[in-house]
Amino acid sequence: MELTDQIALVTGAARRVGRAIALELAAAGCDLAVHYHRSDDDARDLAEEIQRLGRRVKLLKGDLNESDTPDKIVSELCKTMGAPDILVNNAAVYGPTPLSKTDQTQWDRIFRVNVTAPAMLVRAAAEQMTKSGGGRIINLTDILADRPARDCDAYCASKAALTSLTRSWALELAPTITVNAIAPGIAVFPDDCDQQTRQRLVSRVPMKRTGTPEEVALLVRLLLTTSDYITGQVFPIDGGRSIRP
Repeated sequence: MELTDQIALVTGAARRVGRAIALELAAAGCDLAVHYHRSDDDARDLAEEIQRLGRRVKLLKGDLNESDTPDKIVSELCKTMGAPDILVNNAAVYGPTPLSKTDQTQWDRIFRVNVTAPAMLVRAAAEQMTKSGGGRIINLTDILADRPARDCDAYCASKAALTSLTRSWALELAPTITVNAIAPGIAVFPDDCDQQTRQRLVSRVPMKRTGTPEEVALLVRLLLTTSDYITGQVFPIDGGRSIRP
């Protein structure tokens, strides 16, 4: 299916995987709504790249930890560019949360950004998509939803919740809107991840390397341009890590 002139909203799009997704969709012909939180310079640089590809772009700054941000983002997008045809819920927060040391503030923030905000974005975007005849939603989850990592309880649980919600929304929003998820393994390491940890994690990957943001972005594009009969599915992209004992 053609993506030319469709409007795509990508959250957490200024850096890393979100940036790669935004650029891939712009290259496919989409106009982009780029959500970001603090990365102002990166967001402006991305906007310039998208414009060089000949596509329209709207920067939407907002903290997804705040309950009114999702509705504000979609409302501003509709006013300035039009209703979204595509929503990619990419934004997330990650961090260690061992049970003995985690307080409710940390737990609540992870769930607000990783679960509640995507839910409210889906609600707001789906309303507009339905009015315009349909749309597509892709959630970025994680293979850790099924293979939880030690001391990352809240993050892993939040991604498991988003995985479950993907299936629920697919049922609720069919037949006009498809909802799928992509579950990366190691697409890009956190900046504070030391070399020893990187080597240990890569050693568990059958393909013996990390993935890349660009590979995740290509999978997003593939899902958006193939059959609209695919919904409620989770697609791992992890070099085989999730099938290894």
